[in-house]
Amino acid sequence: MPRVLAAVALVVLAAVVGAELDPRLTFAGAPPLFATWLPHVGVGTPLAVLVAVAVVVWGPDLAARLPWRGALGAGYAAAVAWTTSLALVDGWARGFTTRLTTTDEYLHEVPGVTDVPLVLRTFADRILDFQPDSWTTHVSGHPPGALLVYVGLDRVGLSGGTAASAFTVLVGALVAVAVPVTVRAVASEGHARAVLPFVALFPGAVWFGVSADGLFAGVAACGVALLAVGRPLLGGVVLGFAVFLSYGLVLVGVLALTVLWRRWREVGLAVAGALAVVAVFAALGFWWLDGYHLVVDRYHQGIASSRSYGYWVWANLAAAVLACGLAPFAARWRGPACALAGAALVMVLLADASGLSKAEVERIWLPFTVWLVVLVPDRRRPWLAVQAVTALAVNHLLLTNW
Repeated sequence: MPRVLAAVALVVLAAVVGAELDPRLTFAGAPPLFATWLPHVGVGTPLAVLVAVAVVVWGPDLAARLPWRGALGAGYAAAVAWTTSLALVDGWARGFTTRLTTTDEYLHEVPGVTDVPLVLRTFADRILDFQPDSWTTHVSGHPPGALLVYVGLDRVGLSGGTAASAFTVLVGALVAVAVPVTVRAVASEGHARAVLPFVALFPGAVWFGVSADGLFAGVAACGVALLAVGRPLLGGVVLGFAVFLSYGLVLVGVLALTVLWRRWREVGLAVAGALAVVAVFAALGFWWLDGYHLVVDRYHQGIASSRSYGYWVWANLAAAVLACGLAPFAARWRGPACALAGAALVMVLLADASGLSKAEVERIWLPFTVWLVVLVPDRRRPWLAVQAVTALAVNHLLLTNW
C-alpha cells in the first residue's frame, strides 16, 4: 500500500505543478498527460463499461479454467474490445477513423510514397524540419519501418483511416497474448493465467486506440515472446524490425537479455536475426544510426526544446503510472516474473534520463509499461476494477491528443 500511495501522490503532484507552470514549459494541455480537459461520453462508453465489468467479474475465473489457447484467445478478444470501446468514447471519427490521418501522422505521407527503394535511400535527407520536403512529425520521428507498414496496408487495398486504425488495434492487442506467453515461459503457467486479465484490461489501451505506439508495443512483445518460447532467430528478426518502427525500441534489448539470461547460444541467434534486418535496410539505403542522430536534431527543432526537463524528468513517471495503472504497485515483488517487471522499469528509467521523451510518454512508453502488469496483486478483482476505472476516468475526463 505505501507504493500505491506514493504512485497516487506522484500523479497528483505532477498535475498540480503542471497546472501552475507556464504552459510554454510543458506544452501539454493537461500535464502530466498530453491531452485537453474535456469531460465527455460517447458511443463507446456503455461498451467500455460492459467490457470492464465482464473482465473484472469473469476474467480471473476464465483465465484459470479455460484451456491455455482458449484463455489466450479470450484475453486477445477482450483486449481488442477494450481498446476499441475506449477509442469510441471519443466518437467514431474523432476517436477511431481519423486518428492516423491528421497532418502529423503516417497516413498523411502514404500517397506520396510511389517508389519504396527511393524513399529508403532518401529517407534520412527529409528528417530535419524547415525543408520543403520535410517528413511530417511522426514519420520524421521514427525509422522508415513505421511508414512502410502503412504503405504496405495501402498497397494491399486496406487504405484509409478506418483500415489503418483497425490494423493498429489488432496488432497492438497482441500484447494480451505475447505477455502471458512470455510469463508462462519465464515463470509459470499459473502466473501467466493470473496476468491475462490484467493485460487485457491494460489502462494504456486508452492510447493503444488509436496510436501507432500501440502497434509498436504489439510487435515488440511478440518478438520477446518468440525469444521466451525458444525461437531466438525469428524473435531476433521481429525485434530487429521493431527497432525500425521506433528508435526507442532499441531499449527492448534489456528485456530480451532478461528473457535469454545465460542462454548465450540463443542470444547469438537473436542478435544474428536482428542484424539481418539491419543489413537489409542498410542495403536498401537507410542506416539506422544516421536516422537516429538526425532525429535527435529534429527533436530539438520543435517544442521539445522548450519543454522543461526539470519538470518532465519526474512528471513523465506520473504519466507512466496512469498508463500502467496502480495494480503493479499493489503487487508483491516476488517470483521469476519480477525480472520482467524490473527490465521494464530499467527501460523506462533509461528512456526518461535520455531527455528524448519529454511528455507524451503515456503512449511512447507503451512497449515498456505493458510489462509492468506482470506484477499481479493478491486481490485480483478489486485491482482489476481499479485498472478499469483509471482508464475510464482518463478517457472520459480528457480528450487525449493521440
